Amino acid sequence: MPFPHPGATLVAHVKELRRRIHRQPELGFEEMLTSALVIGELERLGIAYRRVAQTGVVGVIRGGLPGKTVGLRADMDALPITERSGEPFASEIPGKMHACGHDAHTAMLLGAAEVLQTHRASVPGNVVLLFQPAEEGPGGAKPMIELGALDDPLVEAVAMLHVDVRYEAGTLGVAGGPVNASADELRIVVRGKGGHGAYPHTAIDAIPPSAAIITALQNIASRETDPLKSVIVTIGTIAGGYRNNVIADEVVMTGTLRAHDPQVRNELAPRVRRIVEGVASAYNVKAEVMIDHGYPPVINNAELAAHVRAYLKSETALCIIEPPPTMGAEDFAYFAERAPGLHMRLGVRNEAAGITASGHSPEFRLDEAALESGVQALVGFVFAVNHNS
Repeated sequence: MPFPHPGATLVAHVKELRRRIHRQPELGFEEMLTSALVIGELERLGIAYRRVAQTGVVGVIRGGLPGKTVGLRADMDALPITERSGEPFASEIPGKMHACGHDAHTAMLLGAAEVLQTHRASVPGNVVLLFQPAEEGPGGAKPMIELGALDDPLVEAVAMLHVDVRYEAGTLGVAGGPVNASADELRIVVRGKGGHGAYPHTAIDAIPPSAAIITALQNIASRETDPLKSVIVTIGTIAGGYRNNVIADEVVMTGTLRAHDPQVRNELAPRVRRIVEGVASAYNVKAEVMIDHGYPPVINNAELAAHVRAYLKSETALCIIEPPPTMGAEDFAYFAERAPGLHMRLGVRNEAAGITASGHSPEFRLDEAALESGVQALVGFVFAVNHNS
């Protein structure tokens, strides 16, 4: 079943939409301007929509042919970063920047919506457009799902597209299995007894046991986890003490726990607690462990990935690869838990143009030549799901 491709005029419009969004970045659940732009485009196209989860928007395209209901998701939020990209359309809001490509995600989904709505007589089934807030935190996927974003009509397969500066512009990554890691936040408080630095025997120093805890926690990855499975235990901050001649009575550490395998993830918290409590006992201090469970791992449906990859190879000239998983996290995981899901990656790298900075960097840029490939991939997903189904 061949599908319609975006023309030059539409691609130019997608590029302009992306730049408009880029100039006015908004953080999670603050995406008022972005959602207004989305709604304006949906109204222009005659696509029915509803608001969910504060700033989220769900649109529905009713195809003219029988078929499955397919969901397409784009995140809309920016990051609290001051932009140093040098782009002529750089952020106009100090301290806020689209440093992860969500502006492009939203623009490409709007482009796909126009293609699908324009050709809806030949579109199979329904297409649910999921414009999601707050992917960078605190998370907009769960509130959207809880408010029925996938239920009316019932979504039977769902996809997202994320720009990736590791791959050349226009390259499309489609892989099955785990593609993103879980992300749980860790906080450890070590409490001793303060005193004068000249008389350490009269105090209980919280700093040495904190150092020992950091070292001991690495045993989880090096000796307690199957080396063929990915796991990260990172302490990112440590703070304690008052001045050079004072024994610290308290140290606070924060970090992240990540894994691809749900079972490995579930084993991390008890292992951390055992190690922290054991070291604390050995050093005669008290320790408190707090773990905030964040996004689960994103696990692409392997059968769906293979089917979509084969279809797109036969119907497009896209360069399609099977990228390895990353340890980054994505709340698309919740969508993929509700329906067969596919997290696709879109290469936006262009070394000749100096576009190499990673996501979440103040220098992040993307090659807009990739936008056309992204629109093709989103539209193609809809037709692929319904091909030979």
